[in-house]
Amino acid sequence: MKWQGRRESGNLEDRRGMSNKGKMAAGGGLIAVVVVLLQMFGGDTGQVLAPILEGVTQSSSQPTEQRELTEREKESGVLFKRILASTEDTWNQIFSENNLGKYDKPGMVLFTDAVRTGCGNASAASGPFYCPADQKVYMDLAFFDELQSRFGAKGGDFAMAYVTAHEIGHHIQTVLGTSQKVRQMQQQSSTAQANQLSVAQELQADFYAGVWAYYNKEYLEEGDIEEALSAANAVGDDAIQKRTQGSVQPDSFTHGTSEQRMHWFMKGYKSGDIRQGDTFSELLN
Repeated sequence: MKWQGRRESGNLEDRRGMSNKGKMAAGGGLIAVVVVLLQMFGGDTGQVLAPILEGVTQSSSQPTEQRELTEREKESGVLFKRILASTEDTWNQIFSENNLGKYDKPGMVLFTDAVRTGCGNASAASGPFYCPADQKVYMDLAFFDELQSRFGAKGGDFAMAYVTAHEIGHHIQTVLGTSQKVRQMQQQSSTAQANQLSVAQELQADFYAGVWAYYNKEYLEEGDIEEALSAANAVGDDAIQKRTQGSVQPDSFTHGTSEQRMHWFMKGYKSGDIRQGDTFSELLN
């Protein structure tokens, strides 16, 4: 994607130069378990993650060490400021065009290994996630290395942009009240029904990521959409379950199949119309 010369967001906080002494002694061993359980994209699950991860991030209260960021880290920080800015500009426009009121911009935090959030302490094992309590997206960029090496996705800046746009999609759901309604419905549902609601919510976030891509077509380069589809394919529930446990259990899906994730991203990308993103009616009826 063409990023040179584009605006940088002022809503990104880079905490990668900060680390806790002795942090995450047990955290590294949990990444295989927790990441698989959360199906790579943590989504709007910050409040659920907090109690689970609190125990492995107790050291976050210990004294911190700070270091200078490397040149590569500084460059990636600039990239994510530009990605975040593009989502701000896009959703400002969409909210205006659809008479949705003022768009409240979310924040983003880049971190390494562990982080303290408005939803509690979390570790890199959670994957990228959105915390509705403080309306921020949290991301350890090591996730993208694992996305390629372990889950077979293509690398590239647009894969990073897709993941970011997906998490911003959860912010849109929070702003529009969708997330709150889903949580209320899940509390009154069976486990299987709650999982289906989660799938619909995650696929809608993929759809919103596609809508964002539609509004940024002029900046796309050859291979960008393929990078996004490769990432979506790699983190489908069925693909992850096949790779990690050798079998697929549809009732346990929480994010959707690879085919569904790619379908809804492309539907958003082709239409650019947020009114066509009612995944709940399509999946639950």
